[in-house]
Amino acid sequence: MEQNVNRVILCGSAAGEPYLSHINHGERFYKFPLTVPRLSGQSDRLMVVAPWPLLERQPVAAGDTVRITGQLRSFNNKSGQGRRLVISVFARRLEVGQAPPENCIQLSGIICKPPILRRTPLGRDICDVILAVNRRYGRADYLPCIAWGAVAQQTADMAVGERLTAEGRVQSRTYTKLLPGGAEERVAYEVSIMRPAEIGEFEEIVE
Repeated sequence: MEQNVNRVILCGSAAGEPYLSHINHGERFYKFPLTVPRLSGQSDRLMVVAPWPLLERQPVAAGDTVRITGQLRSFNNKSGQGRRLVISVFARRLEVGQAPPENCIQLSGIICKPPILRRTPLGRDICDVILAVNRRYGRADYLPCIAWGAVAQQTADMAVGERLTAEGRVQSRTYTKLLPGGAEERVAYEVSIMRPAEIGEFEEIVE
């Protein structure tokens, strides 16, 4: 039986205080932005969601270095405002203390839309793909991914329903959305695939 994998490890700086995100079945969930530096000198600003008991055991304050192990989650926004697909990191473990920056995601799921291969203005191949990763209890996360170069070409040859297993990083990207009332700056989140992988590489860390 093929195993779905969705594991994120991040280490960066809390860019704000946790605040109440939502309440589900009586349990409170809080969110806060996490800034993770890249080797290029730029940074990704990622939204982290954590259950209150986790933050109660390990409080987080703005400026803290935080290491998070969890999953990349998607939520279908039906409010009509903002992006339809909301992406965030759901924290399962949380540690505060000095540690080097880290940004790693390991995924194994099913391609749910035909991959789209395109080329950047500089002539580099890039492939967009949506990966469906099942959770327990019948739910699934739909995660936007991009691949570059030879990996993009390999991904573009895959079909809907095929399993994609890969390792990469979670990144944020700012873009401008043109609306009737004017231009609005928004942030998109996606997985940048670094390399294809085999499911056996992840078996010992499946949660």
